[in-house]
Amino acid sequence: MAFLTSTFHYLLSHPAIADRKVNQPRALIMAPTRELAVQIHADAEPLAEATGLKLGLAYGGDGYDKQLKVLESGVDILIGTTGRLIDYAKQNHINLGAIQVVVLDEADRMYDLGFIKDIRWLFRRMPPANQRLNMLFSATLSYRVRELAFEQMNNAEYIEVEPEQKTGHRIKEELFYPSNEEKMRLLQTLIEERVARQSDYFRQYQTPL
Repeated sequence: MAFLTSTFHYLLSHPAIADRKVNQPRALIMAPTRELAVQIHADAEPLAEATGLKLGLAYGGDGYDKQLKVLESGVDILIGTTGRLIDYAKQNHINLGAIQVVVLDEADRMYDLGFIKDIRWLFRRMPPANQRLNMLFSATLSYRVRELAFEQMNNAEYIEVEPEQKTGHRIKEELFYPSNEEKMRLLQTLIEERVARQSDYFRQYQTPL
């Protein structure tokens, strides 16, 4: 996940906010589901081990006390779902006043799941957009997602990644309907045409002695 590299690089190249408290993470990564949050955390662990930055994970369903114990020791990067993050914030277990990096992953899905009010609640408790690095990722950029981007990002730039194209899009397909009597003759013709094309290709690219 590209945003992890950017997050770690930013934190390592910028000092923490002065008078930062133990319950104040420096980066917040929001995900729509616990499964995605857990995956992001797993992907971030090797980077954390190499850099010494501390990770925290917060998602609903279970593990409340276990997650809280990690947060109470202080974390640099907090990864989680909005509901559990708000729960911890309302109880002052975390404070977002020292956030330097914020990532919103799968923003379109978070909209579809009805988390937009939670997202805005969390953003309102962070420093202004021009005082942090902001990254928003979305498979589709609807009007609502664009609105959030320009509302919460600082001089937002739109970057579109082309979908991966498989080899199949370069393959020409042909369909034949030969009778039983014509099948062998058709097969022989196709083989001869293929051999002729390959021979011509070889002649074109053959290096003279």
